[in-house]
Amino acid sequence: QVQLVESGGGLVQPGGSLKLSCAASGNIYSIWAWGWYRQAPGRQRELVAHIDNGELTTYSGSVKGRFTISKDNAKNTVFLQMNSLKPEDTAVYYCNAESVVTEPHVEADYWGQGTQVTVAS
Repeated sequence: QVQLVESGGGLVQPGGSLKLSCAASGNIYSIWAWGWYRQAPGRQRELVAHIDNGELTTYSGSVKGRFTISKDNAKNTVFLQMNSLKPEDTAVYYCNAESVVTEPHVEADYWGQGTQVTVAS
């Protein structure tokens, strides 16, 4: 079992910055990859950024160059640094941890509770 707690959301003006955090507890050694997703009202949940155990990062085209995903392994925490924020970035942001246990083989995704990010003048 993995538990994720997100923080850092809030209200920010267009062009501003915000940093989200997601702290994991429980069987943290099973985590091999992390992701940030977001869901805006009336829209599907979408992938924002992803980082695997080899520290390979992936970003959606709409945030590439503005957002950065990183992690602190010692603190079992993943971050999403968001710069040059736009109103279209307004959404609930969810942290995701991908877990794999090899014996017995079990795969599972764990999700944070979500944190609201609002970008408005």
